[in-house]
Amino acid sequence: MQSAVSMIMTNRVSINRLSTSRRSLGRKIGAVIGKAEPFRTSGGRAALFILGLLLTAHCLLLTARAQPGMPQPNSPLYGGGSQAGQTSTGLPPALKNVGLDQRLNDRVPLDAVFKDEQGREVRLGQFFGSKPVVLSLVYYNCPMLCTQVLNGMLGSFKQVAFNIGDQFEVVTVSFDPRETPQLAAAKKDTYVKAYNRPGVDAGWHFLTGDEANIKRLTEAVGFRYFWDEQTKQFGHASGIMVITPEGKIANYFYGISYSPKDLRLALVESSQNKIGSPVDALMLYCYHYDPSTGKYGAVVMNIVRLAGLVTIVLMVGLLLVLRKRGASIRGSSPTVREGLG
Repeated sequence: MQSAVSMIMTNRVSINRLSTSRRSLGRKIGAVIGKAEPFRTSGGRAALFILGLLLTAHCLLLTARAQPGMPQPNSPLYGGGSQAGQTSTGLPPALKNVGLDQRLNDRVPLDAVFKDEQGREVRLGQFFGSKPVVLSLVYYNCPMLCTQVLNGMLGSFKQVAFNIGDQFEVVTVSFDPRETPQLAAAKKDTYVKAYNRPGVDAGWHFLTGDEANIKRLTEAVGFRYFWDEQTKQFGHASGIMVITPEGKIANYFYGISYSPKDLRLALVESSQNKIGSPVDALMLYCYHYDPSTGKYGAVVMNIVRLAGLVTIVLMVGLLLVLRKRGASIRGSSPTVREGLG
């Protein structure tokens, strides 16, 4: 009996303690709600808005720190040499001498002499000086790959607002010393008609040359190729280069398809912002050329900095608006203030 009474008393004490805890929790919640009441005013909403902006900027910063690195190229035809620990690629021995090695910031031989489509001798430097140049190395009798390179260039050029001959030049050079200006003229006629914009005839140049000058140019840009006697064809890599008006190699784009966005940014950057718009300049702040991929990639920290700057501008603008509104409320009559409250 005594144990039962003791148990009942213990339960009553526990119930009393629980009730006390609930009342205490209720008082605390009421206090928090009471303190949160000012946030229903315009000033409180502004503070919450600013807090949200700061939280967004903080999340962007954490995202930037968590970004993975850019992928590295694994093809032996492009970029640098093989990395330690890599397994064999299984390429035929002949193709080990084929590739497109980056020579960024090196100069092309502007004094090299070639022939244009009319058979006239021209110096490579004639096409430089005031505009960036897109350079491609092909041979005009190529049965497949070179045509795909030229088609890829054409497709990209047609999607870029810049016009060949106005904002940039294009120089296509045959690396086969046996090819003639007549072949170059026929190839030019095909692509000039397909591009179909004014001025292209004077801006896209198809050249041929002798072995010595071809070798100077191909070695300068890192273009490696070989003649396959069995198939009577050249083995070569595919890609194009963007050269500054001074003749320095600025960008490599690999393969047979070239991003119009990347090409536009490369032309703007190579011209030192002499062509393009303020939007292009802003894009170049947020995107940089990555030699390891041959593409323009996002610079996350620059994007975060830009987002932070926009946040600060919005905060300052909001504070000025609220300050002006507060001054107008203080200058109004008591009746108006009560109505606004």
